[in-house]
Amino acid sequence: MHEAGRCDQPCALACPDVCPLHAPAALPPIDLHDALRRFEAEAVRGVCDTGRYRMPYFVWGEGPPLVFIHGAMDSSRAWIMAASRLSAHFRCVAYDLPNGRDDGARLGRITHADLVQDFWTLLDHLHLSRSYVLGSSFGSTIALTAMHQRPERLPRGVLQGGLALRPLRRMERFLARLGRILPGATGRLPYREKVTFKVNGAGFRDKHEALYRYFVETTGRTPVQAFARQALLLDRVDLRPLLAEVKQPVLLFCGDLDVVARPIHAEILLNGLPNARRVIIEGCGHVPGYSHPEVLAEVVRQFLTPGESPPPDS
Repeated sequence: MHEAGRCDQPCALACPDVCPLHAPAALPPIDLHDALRRFEAEAVRGVCDTGRYRMPYFVWGEGPPLVFIHGAMDSSRAWIMAASRLSAHFRCVAYDLPNGRDDGARLGRITHADLVQDFWTLLDHLHLSRSYVLGSSFGSTIALTAMHQRPERLPRGVLQGGLALRPLRRMERFLARLGRILPGATGRLPYREKVTFKVNGAGFRDKHEALYRYFVETTGRTPVQAFARQALLLDRVDLRPLLAEVKQPVLLFCGDLDVVARPIHAEILLNGLPNARRVIIEGCGHVPGYSHPEVLAEVVRQFLTPGESPPPDS
Protein backbone atom coordinates (compact mmCIF):
# COMPACT_ATOMS: atom_id res chain seq x y z
CA MET A 1 0.00 0.00 0.00
CA HIS A 2 2.88 2.37 -0.56
CA GLU A 3 0.70 4.22 -3.04
CA ALA A 4 -2.63 3.62 -1.30
CA GLY A 5 -2.34 5.03 2.20
CA ARG A 6 -0.42 7.08 4.71
CA CYS A 7 -0.25 7.45 8.46
CA ASP A 8 0.25 10.44 10.71
CA GLN A 9 3.20 8.84 12.51
CA PRO A 10 6.73 9.53 11.26
CA CYS A 11 7.94 6.46 9.41
CA ALA A 12 11.02 4.86 10.95
CA LEU A 13 12.48 1.37 11.18
CA ALA A 14 10.27 0.72 14.19
CA CYS A 15 6.99 2.26 13.15
CA PRO A 16 4.70 2.13 16.22
CA ASP A 17 1.77 -0.27 16.11
CA VAL A 18 0.57 0.25 12.55
CA CYS A 19 1.71 2.00 9.43
CA PRO A 20 0.06 0.97 6.15
CA LEU A 21 3.04 2.38 4.28
CA HIS A 22 4.85 -0.75 5.46
CA ALA A 23 2.10 -3.14 4.37
CA PRO A 24 2.41 -5.13 1.13
CA ALA A 25 1.95 -3.04 -1.98
CA ALA A 26 -0.70 -5.43 -3.30
CA LEU A 27 -2.95 -7.28 -0.86
CA PRO A 28 -4.68 -10.45 -2.05
CA PRO A 29 -8.21 -9.45 -3.09
CA ILE A 30 -11.24 -10.63 -1.16
CA ASP A 31 -13.77 -12.24 -3.45
CA LEU A 32 -17.29 -11.18 -2.46
CA HIS A 33 -18.98 -14.42 -3.46
CA ASP A 34 -16.35 -16.57 -1.74
CA ALA A 35 -16.67 -14.47 1.44
CA LEU A 36 -20.47 -14.88 1.41
CA ARG A 37 -20.14 -18.63 0.81
CA ARG A 38 -17.69 -19.00 3.69
CA PHE A 39 -19.87 -16.84 5.92
CA GLU A 40 -22.84 -19.15 5.38
CA ALA A 41 -20.71 -22.21 6.06
CA GLU A 42 -18.52 -21.03 8.94
CA ALA A 43 -20.14 -18.21 10.90
CA VAL A 44 -22.34 -19.00 13.88
CA ARG A 45 -25.42 -16.83 14.16
CA GLY A 46 -27.50 -16.10 17.22
CA VAL A 47 -29.91 -13.68 18.86
CA CYS A 48 -29.34 -11.78 22.10
CA ASP A 49 -32.42 -10.45 23.90
CA THR A 50 -31.26 -7.12 25.29
CA GLY A 51 -34.58 -6.34 26.96
CA ARG A 52 -35.17 -3.65 24.34
CA TYR A 53 -34.92 -5.74 21.20
CA ARG A 54 -33.87 -9.10 19.83
CA MET A 55 -30.34 -8.44 18.59
CA PRO A 56 -29.12 -10.64 15.71
CA TYR A 57 -25.38 -11.28 15.70
CA PHE A 58 -22.77 -13.55 14.21
CA VAL A 59 -19.51 -14.99 15.50
CA TRP A 60 -16.80 -16.04 13.06
CA GLY A 61 -13.27 -17.26 13.73
CA GLU A 62 -11.02 -18.03 16.66
CA GLY A 63 -8.70 -15.89 18.73
CA PRO A 64 -9.03 -12.66 20.71
CA PRO A 65 -12.51 -11.20 20.30
CA LEU A 66 -13.16 -8.23 18.05
CA VAL A 67 -16.66 -6.70 18.07
CA PHE A 68 -17.85 -4.70 15.05
CA ILE A 69 -20.49 -1.96 15.31
CA HIS A 70 -21.97 -0.83 12.00
CA GLY A 71 -23.02 2.66 11.00
CA ALA A 72 -26.41 4.19 10.27
CA MET A 73 -28.42 2.68 7.41
CA ASP A 74 -26.37 -0.51 7.58
CA SER A 75 -26.20 -3.92 9.23
CA SER A 76 -23.74 -6.54 10.43
CA ARG A 77 -23.41 -7.74 6.84
CA ALA A 78 -21.19 -4.72 6.21
CA TRP A 79 -18.39 -6.66 7.90
CA ILE A 80 -18.60 -10.01 6.10
CA MET A 81 -15.75 -9.38 3.66
CA ALA A 82 -13.35 -7.95 6.24
CA ALA A 83 -14.29 -10.66 8.74
CA SER A 84 -13.65 -13.34 6.12
CA ARG A 85 -9.97 -12.42 6.42
CA LEU A 86 -9.81 -11.31 10.06
CA SER A 87 -11.50 -14.54 11.21
CA ALA A 88 -8.11 -16.24 10.78
CA HIS A 89 -6.76 -14.04 13.60
CA PHE A 90 -9.73 -12.96 15.71
CA ARG A 91 -13.06 -14.14 17.01
CA CYS A 92 -15.07 -11.66 14.93
CA VAL A 93 -18.44 -10.62 16.37
CA ALA A 94 -20.85 -8.34 14.51
CA TYR A 95 -24.40 -7.40 15.44
CA ASP A 96 -27.36 -5.41 14.16
CA LEU A 97 -28.55 -2.20 15.76
CA PRO A 98 -32.33 -2.08 16.34
CA ASN A 99 -34.46 -1.65 13.22
CA GLY A 100 -38.02 -1.85 14.58
CA ARG A 101 -39.12 -4.11 11.73
CA ASP A 102 -38.56 -7.67 12.92
CA ASP A 103 -36.71 -7.32 16.22
CA GLY A 104 -39.38 -5.98 18.58
CA ALA A 105 -37.63 -2.62 19.04
CA ARG A 106 -39.65 0.46 19.94
CA LEU A 107 -37.38 2.89 18.20
CA GLY A 108 -38.89 6.03 19.68
CA ARG A 109 -37.95 4.90 23.19
CA ILE A 110 -34.34 3.90 22.51
CA THR A 111 -31.61 6.36 23.46
CA HIS A 112 -27.93 6.46 22.62
CA ALA A 113 -27.17 5.34 26.17
CA ASP A 114 -29.45 2.33 25.59
CA LEU A 115 -27.42 1.35 22.52
CA VAL A 116 -24.23 1.43 24.58
CA GLN A 117 -25.86 -0.71 27.27
CA ASP A 118 -26.99 -3.18 24.58
CA PHE A 119 -23.36 -3.48 23.48
CA TRP A 120 -22.41 -4.54 27.02
CA THR A 121 -25.36 -6.92 27.13
CA LEU A 122 -24.04 -8.67 24.03
CA LEU A 123 -20.53 -8.99 25.47
CA ASP A 124 -21.97 -10.47 28.65
CA HIS A 125 -24.21 -12.78 26.61
CA LEU A 126 -21.10 -14.10 24.82
CA HIS A 127 -19.09 -14.24 28.08
CA LEU A 128 -16.50 -11.78 26.80
CA SER A 129 -14.81 -10.09 29.73
CA ARG A 130 -12.48 -8.20 27.37
CA SER A 131 -12.62 -7.46 23.66
CA TYR A 132 -11.32 -5.21 20.95
CA VAL A 133 -13.91 -3.00 19.27
CA LEU A 134 -14.33 -1.49 15.81
CA GLY A 135 -17.03 1.14 15.37
CA SER A 136 -18.01 2.66 12.04
CA SER A 137 -19.49 6.17 11.69
CA PHE A 138 -22.56 6.26 14.00
CA GLY A 139 -21.25 3.02 15.50
CA SER A 140 -18.02 4.79 16.43
CA THR A 141 -19.95 6.92 18.93
CA ILE A 142 -21.16 3.75 20.64
CA ALA A 143 -17.63 2.32 20.64
CA LEU A 144 -16.13 5.54 22.04
CA THR A 145 -18.69 5.80 24.82
CA ALA A 146 -18.16 2.15 25.76
CA MET A 147 -14.37 2.62 25.83
CA HIS A 148 -14.87 5.54 28.19
CA GLN A 149 -17.27 3.65 30.45
CA ARG A 150 -15.25 0.46 30.96
CA PRO A 151 -11.68 0.82 29.71
CA GLU A 152 -10.60 -2.38 31.43
CA ARG A 153 -12.87 -4.36 29.09
CA LEU A 154 -11.86 -2.61 25.85
CA PRO A 155 -8.06 -2.32 25.65
CA ARG A 156 -7.91 -1.05 22.04
CA GLY A 157 -10.36 0.41 19.55
CA VAL A 158 -10.64 1.25 15.86
CA LEU A 159 -12.88 4.09 14.71
CA GLN A 160 -13.66 3.99 10.99
CA GLY A 161 -15.15 7.26 9.79
CA GLY A 162 -15.12 8.16 13.47
CA LEU A 163 -17.19 10.94 15.00
CA ALA A 164 -17.25 12.69 18.36
CA LEU A 165 -20.11 14.84 17.14
CA ARG A 166 -21.83 15.37 13.84
CA PRO A 167 -24.85 17.69 14.16
CA LEU A 168 -27.28 17.48 11.28
CA ARG A 169 -27.73 20.33 8.87
CA ARG A 170 -31.16 21.97 8.83
CA MET A 171 -32.38 20.03 5.79
CA GLU A 172 -30.94 16.75 7.10
CA ARG A 173 -32.77 17.29 10.39
CA PHE A 174 -36.03 18.01 8.58
CA LEU A 175 -35.71 14.85 6.48
CA ALA A 176 -34.80 12.73 9.51
CA ARG A 177 -37.86 13.95 11.39
CA LEU A 178 -40.00 13.18 8.37
CA GLY A 179 -38.41 9.74 8.09
CA ARG A 180 -39.70 8.76 11.54
CA ILE A 181 -43.17 8.24 10.06
CA LEU A 182 -42.30 6.85 6.64
CA PRO A 183 -42.89 3.13 6.02
CA GLY A 184 -40.67 0.78 4.08
CA ALA A 185 -36.96 0.44 3.49
CA THR A 186 -34.44 3.08 2.44
CA GLY A 187 -33.92 1.30 -0.88
CA ARG A 188 -37.38 2.47 -1.97
CA LEU A 189 -36.83 6.16 -1.25
CA PRO A 190 -37.03 8.55 -4.22
CA TYR A 191 -33.61 9.46 -5.63
CA ARG A 192 -31.95 7.01 -3.28
CA GLU A 193 -29.63 5.56 -5.94
CA LYS A 194 -28.61 9.02 -7.13
CA VAL A 195 -27.86 10.29 -3.62
CA THR A 196 -26.04 7.09 -2.68
CA PHE A 197 -23.77 7.35 -5.70
CA LYS A 198 -23.08 11.03 -5.05
CA VAL A 199 -22.04 10.31 -1.46
CA ASN A 200 -20.25 6.99 -1.90
CA GLY A 201 -19.63 6.37 -5.58
CA ALA A 202 -16.12 7.85 -5.68
CA GLY A 203 -14.87 5.28 -3.17
CA PHE A 204 -15.77 2.46 -5.58
CA ARG A 205 -13.77 3.74 -8.56
CA ASP A 206 -11.84 0.91 -10.19
CA LYS A 207 -13.73 -1.59 -8.00
CA HIS A 208 -15.80 -4.47 -9.30
CA GLU A 209 -19.41 -3.47 -9.93
CA ALA A 210 -20.56 -6.35 -7.71
CA LEU A 211 -19.09 -4.64 -4.64
CA TYR A 212 -21.05 -1.46 -5.22
CA ARG A 213 -24.26 -3.39 -5.93
CA TYR A 214 -23.79 -5.39 -2.72
CA PHE A 215 -23.36 -2.15 -0.78
CA VAL A 216 -26.45 -0.57 -2.35
CA GLU A 217 -28.61 -3.65 -1.80
CA THR A 218 -27.44 -4.29 1.77
CA THR A 219 -27.92 -0.73 2.99
CA GLY A 220 -31.20 -0.48 1.06
CA ARG A 221 -32.79 -3.04 3.39
CA THR A 222 -32.65 -0.73 6.41
CA PRO A 223 -36.08 0.60 7.44
CA VAL A 224 -36.41 4.32 6.85
CA GLN A 225 -37.62 4.83 10.40
CA ALA A 226 -34.54 3.12 11.85
CA PHE A 227 -32.18 5.26 9.77
CA ALA A 228 -34.09 8.41 10.71
CA ARG A 229 -33.95 7.60 14.42
CA GLN A 230 -30.21 6.88 14.26
CA ALA A 231 -29.60 10.18 12.49
CA LEU A 232 -31.55 12.06 15.14
CA LEU A 233 -29.64 10.30 17.92
CA LEU A 234 -26.37 11.30 16.26
CA ASP A 235 -27.61 14.89 16.03
CA ARG A 236 -27.68 15.06 19.83
CA VAL A 237 -24.37 13.32 20.54
CA ASP A 238 -21.34 15.32 21.68
CA LEU A 239 -18.54 13.14 23.05
CA ARG A 240 -15.87 15.84 23.18
CA PRO A 241 -15.99 16.09 27.01
CA LEU A 242 -15.16 12.36 27.26
CA LEU A 243 -12.24 12.16 24.88
CA ALA A 244 -9.42 13.11 27.26
CA GLU A 245 -10.42 10.25 29.55
CA VAL A 246 -10.22 7.56 26.85
CA LYS A 247 -6.62 6.48 27.45
CA GLN A 248 -6.57 3.30 25.37
CA PRO A 249 -4.78 3.17 22.00
CA VAL A 250 -7.24 4.23 19.28
CA LEU A 251 -6.77 3.99 15.53
CA LEU A 252 -8.70 6.36 13.27
CA PHE A 253 -9.26 4.73 9.88
CA CYS A 254 -10.11 7.48 7.40
CA GLY A 255 -10.76 7.63 3.68
CA ASP A 256 -9.56 10.67 1.78
CA LEU A 257 -12.80 10.64 -0.27
CA ASP A 258 -15.08 10.41 2.77
CA VAL A 259 -17.69 13.20 2.59
CA VAL A 260 -19.60 12.07 5.71
CA ALA A 261 -16.78 11.97 8.26
CA ARG A 262 -14.58 14.80 7.05
CA PRO A 263 -11.04 15.72 8.16
CA ILE A 264 -12.42 18.11 10.79
CA HIS A 265 -14.11 15.18 12.53
CA ALA A 266 -10.85 13.24 12.65
CA GLU A 267 -9.00 16.31 13.91
CA ILE A 268 -11.41 16.62 16.84
CA LEU A 269 -10.69 13.02 17.77
CA LEU A 270 -6.92 13.36 17.27
CA ASN A 271 -6.79 16.50 19.39
CA GLY A 272 -9.00 15.07 22.13
CA LEU A 273 -7.87 11.46 22.47
CA PRO A 274 -4.55 11.10 24.34
CA ASN A 275 -3.43 7.94 22.51
CA ALA A 276 -4.87 8.16 18.99
CA ARG A 277 -3.32 7.96 15.56
CA ARG A 278 -4.78 8.21 12.10
CA VAL A 279 -4.43 6.19 8.92
CA ILE A 280 -5.67 7.84 5.72
CA ILE A 281 -6.46 5.53 2.81
CA GLU A 282 -6.31 7.18 -0.59
CA GLY A 283 -9.19 6.54 -2.97
CA CYS A 284 -11.40 5.36 -0.09
CA GLY A 285 -14.76 6.79 0.94
CA HIS A 286 -17.01 6.24 3.95
CA VAL A 287 -17.65 2.50 3.57
CA PRO A 288 -14.31 0.64 3.31
CA GLY A 289 -15.96 -2.53 4.62
CA TYR A 290 -17.54 -2.74 1.18
CA SER A 291 -15.04 -0.94 -1.06
CA HIS A 292 -11.66 -1.64 0.60
CA PRO A 293 -12.11 -4.71 2.84
CA GLU A 294 -8.57 -5.97 2.20
CA VAL A 295 -6.97 -2.71 3.37
CA LEU A 296 -9.32 -2.42 6.34
CA ALA A 297 -8.62 -5.98 7.47
CA GLU A 298 -4.84 -5.63 7.16
CA VAL A 299 -4.63 -2.30 8.96
CA VAL A 300 -6.90 -3.57 11.76
CA ARG A 301 -4.87 -6.78 12.05
CA GLN A 302 -1.62 -4.84 12.43
CA PHE A 303 -3.05 -2.41 14.96
CA LEU A 304 -4.59 -5.10 17.14
CA THR A 305 -1.48 -7.33 17.17
CA PRO A 306 1.29 -4.96 18.28
CA GLY A 307 3.26 -7.64 20.10
CA GLU A 308 1.47 -7.41 23.43
CA SER A 309 -0.73 -10.06 24.97
CA PRO A 310 -4.24 -9.99 23.48
CA PRO A 311 -7.33 -10.03 25.66
CA PRO A 312 -8.59 -13.48 26.61
CA ASP A 313 -11.78 -14.82 25.10
CA SER A 314 -13.50 -14.78 28.47
